[in-house]
Amino acid sequence: MSAKKVVAVAGATGAQGGGAARAILADPDSGFTVRALTRNPGSPAAKELAQLGAEVVRADFSDEPTVRAALEGAYGAFLVTNFWAHGSAAKEREEIEVLVRAAKSAGLRHVVWSTLEDTRELLPLRDERMPVLQEHYNVPHFDVKGEGNELFRQAGVPTTFLNTTFYFQGFLSSMGPKRAEDGVLTLTLPFEDGKLLAGVDVNDIGRTALALLKGGERFIGRTVGLAGDHLTGAQYARKLGAAIGEPVRFQPVPYDVFRSLDIPAGEEIANMFQYYGDFDQEFTGARDLNLLRGINPALKSFDDWLAENAANIQVD
Repeated sequence: MSAKKVVAVAGATGAQGGGAARAILADPDSGFTVRALTRNPGSPAAKELAQLGAEVVRADFSDEPTVRAALEGAYGAFLVTNFWAHGSAAKEREEIEVLVRAAKSAGLRHVVWSTLEDTRELLPLRDERMPVLQEHYNVPHFDVKGEGNELFRQAGVPTTFLNTTFYFQGFLSSMGPKRAEDGVLTLTLPFEDGKLLAGVDVNDIGRTALALLKGGERFIGRTVGLAGDHLTGAQYARKLGAAIGEPVRFQPVPYDVFRSLDIPAGEEIANMFQYYGDFDQEFTGARDLNLLRGINPALKSFDDWLAENAANIQVD
């Protein structure tokens, strides 16, 4: 039997990378084995991946030689950067450049790059409907990944561009329904009523990445827009209510109002939701659920996700 091909998984102890590593490890017929990249190989999450059969190696995006060494000899990779670890588009750009150089140097045959649209392609910075952030961006954590797409192309790295979206897991934390002053559970989002919001189970990023790697050359050079469902705010609220056994109403917050609130990264979040809303046809329309289920038949709808996670939704 031929040896399995090594897939290096960046951020293997994080949400996206962890999902990708587990998806590969759970598929004994994939033909792949996992090399899990992490800054801390001694962490409990890293040790758990090792117990599942992954090769765990240290790789720090701020230490380029460690990244180059971690990719050497691999067939392919799932690559992702985490803007929210530091909140700086400039730093994320540097990290992406390290990944591109290391992938090129290693001669990887197939990279799945977890990315997002560059909002400036539809919304030039001169458009005054939202503030420019970090001097160069509408939505920094989107736009800098869009810049990264071109870096992979220019370097000639064989890449599939996997455009992600809002995680259903957000409803388990800060974005979940909260009880309003009148006692009614309320889903409050800076999002216009009636607009569609594409969402996904974060674990489907990894499952879809595995499907793309298994698909091989036919996906190289392609952009795949990912989502598990397209729902309005009111539909998310109604489904959340049905799942937890208590009605949930949807309360839209105007973008400018949300920007004025004392919320960490409030401007960034408001700009992101305004992009979702102002360009819902382009953004949501680029995520064809039927096509995606052809690639990843296990892709979870919001109902599927709720069936597994409703008990974890915390309400006051």
